[in-house]
Amino acid sequence: MNIQQLRYIVAIDRFRNFARAADSCHISQPTLSAMVAKLEKELDVRLFERSNKTVKPTVAGEKIIRQAQRALMETDRIAELASEDKGTIGGSFALSVGPTIAPYLLPKFIHHYRNDYPTVDLSIRELKASFMFEALLNGEFDAGIAISDNIRQGILEIPLYTERFYVYIAESCWRKLPIFKPENLEHENMWIMKEAQCLRESAFSFCKARSKGTHIYEAGSIDTLIRIVDENGGFTIIPEMHLPFLSEQQRANVRKIEGDYLSQRRISLYIKDDYVRERMLNTVVDTLKTFMPESMLSKTVRRPLRL
Repeated sequence: MNIQQLRYIVAIDRFRNFARAADSCHISQPTLSAMVAKLEKELDVRLFERSNKTVKPTVAGEKIIRQAQRALMETDRIAELASEDKGTIGGSFALSVGPTIAPYLLPKFIHHYRNDYPTVDLSIRELKASFMFEALLNGEFDAGIAISDNIRQGILEIPLYTERFYVYIAESCWRKLPIFKPENLEHENMWIMKEAQCLRESAFSFCKARSKGTHIYEAGSIDTLIRIVDENGGFTIIPEMHLPFLSEQQRANVRKIEGDYLSQRRISLYIKDDYVRERMLNTVVDTLKTFMPESMLSKTVRRPLRL
């Protein structure tokens, strides 16, 4: 067994196709097949079920592939740690970002990161939190960015930033509501997006107030919610970082939430609790600092991270 064979079986699992896996590994398909067959013979176990149309891991194969992923990540860390100790940043970095956060962070993040760290092979994938943490534990990603307070065994949470929520009210009714207070929930249609807005510490327990609204609908994106409100009336809540996406006319429909309610969402960086690539992790934080208001950043990331 060797490291290259582990890379081959991980590639086959990813592409579920021998030809594409071989191409990604820059070898011929016969060579890939021969190396996998050699590994199966050595382990005395079949790793993949093959047919004319599909390739999928066996039950034993799935377990071995997961362990291979962990082993490869640890192996890659050796060279990367050596480079970082010399003061250089390079190698690969895999980041996952929640879908309700990605539209606000990724455009500027990718732009600044590629300019500042051109030698890093950066890959990013949008994933919901439940899938993100499983992937982190399996070693598929270096880090993830998601809504705070997702406590998982084996996962370390680093607070990144906090953003306020605002009320977005339809133009047809905003003149009647110059000040938005929670009791207004009883008189207007409320439109929500569960993933982004049903949070323990946001918008006066917004989802607990469901029964007060005349009608409540769940949409798939903040943009969809705003268009629904514009067309049908009522209101929704939007995160602070969505404000620049509004037209000048739409911004007139934005209201702060009055009262003593905590109307915000907190965003965190997540890593495995044994993660050691400190310098690489700081490239993420330093990139965020280049375009995010300092007032939004947590105290933890205003200085270099120490693992």
